[in-house]
Amino acid sequence: MMREQVLGIDIGGTNTKFGIVNKRGEILVSGGMATTGHNTPAEFVAALKSELGPLLQNHHISGVGIGAPNGNYYTGEIKFAPNLPWHGVIPMAALMQEALGVKTALTNDANAAAIGEMTYGAAKGMKDFILVTLGTGLGSGFVANGQLIYGSDGFAGELGHVIAVRDGRMCGCGRKGCLETYASATGIVRSAKEWLLASDNKSVLRHQQEITSESIHAAAMEGDNMALDLFAYTGKILGQTLADAIAITSPEAIIFFGGLANAGELLFSHVQRHMEENLLNIYQNKVSLIMSALPGSDAAILGASALAW
Repeated sequence: MMREQVLGIDIGGTNTKFGIVNKRGEILVSGGMATTGHNTPAEFVAALKSELGPLLQNHHISGVGIGAPNGNYYTGEIKFAPNLPWHGVIPMAALMQEALGVKTALTNDANAAAIGEMTYGAAKGMKDFILVTLGTGLGSGFVANGQLIYGSDGFAGELGHVIAVRDGRMCGCGRKGCLETYASATGIVRSAKEWLLASDNKSVLRHQQEITSESIHAAAMEGDNMALDLFAYTGKILGQTLADAIAITSPEAIIFFGGLANAGELLFSHVQRHMEENLLNIYQNKVSLIMSALPGSDAAILGASALAW
């Protein structure tokens, strides 16, 4: 008897990754292609179908899961995603289902990651947790009572767009002070550039042609005071905001994924301290901060595939 398998697709602003996954969370085959270079969503789906052809000839899939920016689980649509090459409302799940002839579900990429952690990763067996992705932006998925929270319109759980600093930095969403403008790979770089302009303090960052979250991490590991202070500042804002989020869903754990999370204790020692200092006493010392258990290169595919089950 043929084992049941599903297809996981992660649509990113630059690249799209895909893989066929079995029930145990093993990626049997995988691949990828550019998201850009296709004039319309229909052209993108046609190109993706062509790329998937060789994989689907040798594997029987029972479902497709897609993770995408601004993906709406209720409607199967991608709505007004600023970092995708197409604008407006895209009926992506319907387009893929028509192209492949297999039932397709879609959600946003952070929600897909939360489902992946619950199915295959660090949140296996947990009924209440928050998944936070610290990448270019800050994404999140909230799970309560064993279910992902979608809200009335499919867009619940946008922790990255909680106002962390009133009248703070301008965000790409059009508002000011959103958490992701401070606590993300892009956010910590913005902090570094602001600090370098505002002071003449010595730092190896001042001599770098391009400052990235990775170069700030490297400088901090070498003991650069400004880089260390940047992680302390970022951790403070993130920790304070997580304390507010905990008061809403009372999670067992907060699970982190993404490039900035690789900083480890440089960041999370400050996150933990400021989170605990700002928690209502009934929540103190109850919430664990955990790193994702999903392999970095496979997490997006596993998260999307978990949606198909």
